[in-house]
Amino acid sequence: MNMVQIGVIGVVGTLLAIQFKSGKSEYGIYISVVLSLFIFFCIISRLNIIVDMMRTIGSYINMDTAYIGTLIKMLGITYVAEFSSGICKDAGYQTIAVQIEIFGKLAVLVLSMPVLMALLETIKEFLS
Repeated sequence: MNMVQIGVIGVVGTLLAIQFKSGKSEYGIYISVVLSLFIFFCIISRLNIIVDMMRTIGSYINMDTAYIGTLIKMLGITYVAEFSSGICKDAGYQTIAVQIEIFGKLAVLVLSMPVLMALLETIKEFLS
């Protein structure tokens, strides 16, 4: 699917959810969750392109492949955290959404520590 199709599906789904908001608000939430999951799975199908490009970039430069895997994990964590947070916000649970965002940021920070340490060791070797 291209961006125009996803945009049209998103707008139509949002308008449909708004129609249910006044009477049966839970149906609007269900529609927004299903729509979000549909778009999420469309994005996952495109992630293969990103992974292939990261591997190509990794082959051009002399870098440990674990770092590329770490970058892909960070990308996944940020997307899932943003996606989950958005659904919670739409449902009216801002506190849970903020907690999910904080956990996502901390998870990315934890994943980035080995990369940061390798960078610092490389700088230390250049300075020695």
